[in-house]
Amino acid sequence: MTRIDRRYFVLGGVAAAGSLVLSSAASAAPLYPFKLGVASGDPYPTSVVLWTRLAVRPLDGDGHGGMPRRPIAVQWQVATTARFSRIVASGTVNARYADGHAVHVIARGLQPGAVYYYRFRAYGQISPVGRTRTAPAPGTFGPDLRIAVASCANYENGYYTAYRRIAEENPGLVLFLGDYIYEESRSPGRVRTHAGGEAVTLADYRRRYAQYRTDPDLRAAHAAAPWLVVPDDHEVENNYAKLVRANTRPSLTAAQWRARRAAAYRAYYENMPLRSATFYRRVGWGRLATFHMLDTRQFRDDQPCGDYWKVCAAADAPNRTITGAAQEKWLLDGLARHYGTWDVLGQQVFFARYADEAGAANMDAWDGYGAARDRIQRGWLQRGVRNPLVLTGDVHAAFANDLKLDYRDPGSATVGTELICTSISSNGDGTGRRDVPWPGVNPHLKHYSERRGYTMVTLGRDRMRADFRVLPRVSRPGAAVSTNASFVVEAGRPGLHRV
Repeated sequence: MTRIDRRYFVLGGVAAAGSLVLSSAASAAPLYPFKLGVASGDPYPTSVVLWTRLAVRPLDGDGHGGMPRRPIAVQWQVATTARFSRIVASGTVNARYADGHAVHVIARGLQPGAVYYYRFRAYGQISPVGRTRTAPAPGTFGPDLRIAVASCANYENGYYTAYRRIAEENPGLVLFLGDYIYEESRSPGRVRTHAGGEAVTLADYRRRYAQYRTDPDLRAAHAAAPWLVVPDDHEVENNYAKLVRANTRPSLTAAQWRARRAAAYRAYYENMPLRSATFYRRVGWGRLATFHMLDTRQFRDDQPCGDYWKVCAAADAPNRTITGAAQEKWLLDGLARHYGTWDVLGQQVFFARYADEAGAANMDAWDGYGAARDRIQRGWLQRGVRNPLVLTGDVHAAFANDLKLDYRDPGSATVGTELICTSISSNGDGTGRRDVPWPGVNPHLKHYSERRGYTMVTLGRDRMRADFRVLPRVSRPGAAVSTNASFVVEAGRPGLHRV
């Protein structure tokens, strides 16, 4: 890659140095190509992924954002200051028509545990500036790490105020745990509307991601910190499993369904700051933490007894898997290595047991795969994992859960912690309900909230703290954020303690 002189970068166009928010004038310019913003992700000690996607008309129906068929040269820079007075890496990459003019740059040669700023240039225009950081060097702790944990951002269900509040908190890392987009369209009770109908083709999915990225609050959250992302079902189709559809509409042949699934995952990779299209992966954070990012959708067995809440004996069949055998082995092998103080499982669906008084549970969650959950929990005990922490999305409500060796015995040993973030916007405003559902059969569930928001998790050498951040509404923009519960877990002593 060719190094780019800083003076060349600021000639012409709108310079965004010194600001993490795109100006409205630049965003509205007809040929401004950075209307979808910038992002970074998958930070390593000496490298990080930088992302952008060029689009001058983001909502064009062909999914190409008004861009020409030819490749577009995109320059990029990484600096130690927001004014780019000291550039440490730069180069040029082609944004190709076949890739929806998305680019993934791996900026290398960076210092461990450092904050950097980055930007792009194309069409004589400058992108907004993003802030990113690298992981600490192996064998070192670095400072405490503040992580914003989020999921479920249905554009039609509400405004993205929670993303803006995440950006304002300046986290060190954002974990997004599925349902970044929704494939559906014309949701009941919508306050905004998806462009086009249900996403089925590659063009549909590309346009859906582009529409989401036109939201300034979402762009601000991406520009504020590196992200670790994993998809769930709505990036493809609600409640699908491996190659099995859960829905009957739209009517698709088997070949059309496979094409839809492939298109959805291609669009996901194109629009996320990922190193590759293999979504389950391991990212280290020095001696402080190891992030085991899981894929519980592409390799799972079909849900037993249907997709929703059921009493279902088949859910505990010993050979059932939610991760697939290869990923389960990969996870247990990684847990045996003890790289970091906290072993964090970033994953999509409710992990702990969660049942009603009749014994019905959600077959789309780990309750539909009870033997797999038991293998994972006993596996980390056998491998001497001292601080397992499961971070979860999907539920549209916040939970704090003690993980039990035997969920049917309240006196059973606590073997880990699960924190479930609520949704960014899905299900609308929510309610003020705070009581844990069916507490008599779920005594290990320590917190519940139906409001929208996210969870701020702070990992330190000696303890983990979780602050559940909530908004009173998403039906209108601009709500203030507050904390409605906080918990700590002491390192080496599993069990939640309310602050």
